[in-house]
Amino acid sequence: MKFKKFTWLKILLLWRKLKLKGNYLNQLPIYQEARTRILLWYLALMCLFTLIAIPMIRYRLIAEVTNRVEADLREELEEFEEELIQSLLKSKIEPESEQTESERANDNIYRAFDKFISTNKAEDDNYFIAIINGSFYKTNASFLPSEIDQDSALMQRWQEITVEEAAEIKVDDPKIGSVIYKAEPIKTTEETIGVFVVAHLSAGERGEVLNSLNIVIQVLVMMLLVASLLAWLAAGRVLAPLRNLSATVKSISESDLSQRINTQGEGEVAQLGRIFNAMMDRIENAFDTQRNFINDAGHELKTPITIIRGHLELMDTDPQSQQETVELVIDELDRMNRLVEDLVLLAKAERLDFLQIETIELTSFVTELFSKLQKLGERNWNLDNGIVLGKMTGDRQRITQAIINLANNAVQHTITDSLIVFGAKIEGDRVEFWIRDTGNGIAADEQKRIFDRFARIKNARRRSEGSGLGLAIVKTIVEAHGGAINLQSQLGIGSTFFLVFPLEFNEKQN
Repeated sequence: MKFKKFTWLKILLLWRKLKLKGNYLNQLPIYQEARTRILLWYLALMCLFTLIAIPMIRYRLIAEVTNRVEADLREELEEFEEELIQSLLKSKIEPESEQTESERANDNIYRAFDKFISTNKAEDDNYFIAIINGSFYKTNASFLPSEIDQDSALMQRWQEITVEEAAEIKVDDPKIGSVIYKAEPIKTTEETIGVFVVAHLSAGERGEVLNSLNIVIQVLVMMLLVASLLAWLAAGRVLAPLRNLSATVKSISESDLSQRINTQGEGEVAQLGRIFNAMMDRIENAFDTQRNFINDAGHELKTPITIIRGHLELMDTDPQSQQETVELVIDELDRMNRLVEDLVLLAKAERLDFLQIETIELTSFVTELFSKLQKLGERNWNLDNGIVLGKMTGDRQRITQAIINLANNAVQHTITDSLIVFGAKIEGDRVEFWIRDTGNGIAADEQKRIFDRFARIKNARRRSEGSGLGLAIVKTIVEAHGGAINLQSQLGIGSTFFLVFPLEFNEKQN
């Protein structure tokens, strides 16, 4: 019991040491690198495969040597049989009348053994052993190893053989290894008069196999070290974009989002780099939009607050002046309220319930829209393209809001009785609405930013009373439906805004 407890205690202490070393390795910076872990896994797998392969190679090589030795022994036996047959044929041609049949058979065996052993050279570690009448007669070697000499147990076994035998006997002497032999008895019609044994000591050739295997192991170890070095360098090259990605991420801050990864090739790492760059483009754009939005919103809110504060500070006790100040404050508060409502609307555009989809009958919808537009101001309203036949799916209220925003924008930038045209038509799988005015138009360089939040054109006929979010709201509504907004404008002639919606709303895409 004490011995068992001591053994288990040693195992637990060894396990604790290995665990502590493992924790220490995990804390090393080089071990935390991806290519170090890849290399360690590569080495572990290669070592495992090598440990599995070496015994298999050893087994196969020794099996091949054994098969070759057995084939050589079989060939030697066949040659001896031919020699014995020739000796028997010769004795029949030249009979010696004075000898009995038994004596003549013994003479034939002696002659066959003598001639075969003297004329045939045995392979290394091969032994020819002749046994006549149960006693050792002759061998090709000047001396026999103790395991197969005249006094050995194996020799006694051979002397008693009456049937053909082939076997491999392992011995304790490493210089011999094992004895592989084939023994064939020589019989007359009455009895066994001799045995011919061809034996092989395996230590020599198997030693050569093991030496060759040691060389193979040394070469494998060297190649494994070289391959590990090359794998380390290759892993570093392959994972270079990841290190670049890590360095780029570390260099990114709230004030600097411009860092990007230099990607090359089409692999997974390069694809990851491109995805990261695209993500950073979106993040940088979102930050820029947010920053500009906050700056513009702050500016837009600061103006009415300043106006309200200034008039309140200058307000006197005159009732007329107080009434005018109150009206001005209410007007500015209404403008601030409209701005906040527009901001809330833009924020809701990211929500799933922003649109309430329904089927819209276009003929009545266009007529209803034109009726609402005519109430926006004293303009020369005109319905273009007449009646539109067909149906679409979309949010009726949001589409109405977008078109009214466009029409209201046209009213603000034209004068009384100016021509404003509203129209709609179906083309393929899309429906197109447009508003055309005869205002001053929009310069080409400003057309790119006109749909940004708080954007205003420089050559406006007068300061817009809106929040600067109208066209941004229109664009948001159209894109939420999976559509597009286009603008055609010329200075001094006017502008035409086109809203293009799909006839069938695709919920998955939008």
